[in-house]
Amino acid sequence: MIKENEIACCVRKAVENYLKDLDGEKPHPIHDMVMRSVEKPLIELVLKYAEDNQTRAAELLGINRNTLRSKMKQYQIK
Repeated sequence: MIKENEIACCVRKAVENYLKDLDGEKPHPIHDMVMRSVEKPLIELVLKYAEDNQTRAAELLGINRNTLRSKMKQYQIK
């Protein structure tokens, strides 16, 4: 069996806790919620690491620079 990495374990635990805490309430779209929760800090940290060089950050993230800019706008990252 493949051991999960630390990030996967954190996501698994957070989603399990979210589902337990619903207490019968209808959940929000979970996929979107998790992606927003992970993607914004990921982009912020990679931009900081790349010293705000968007081309370098996009390369590190494995996405197109225009996609990075779109996501920065979506998450209101300056």
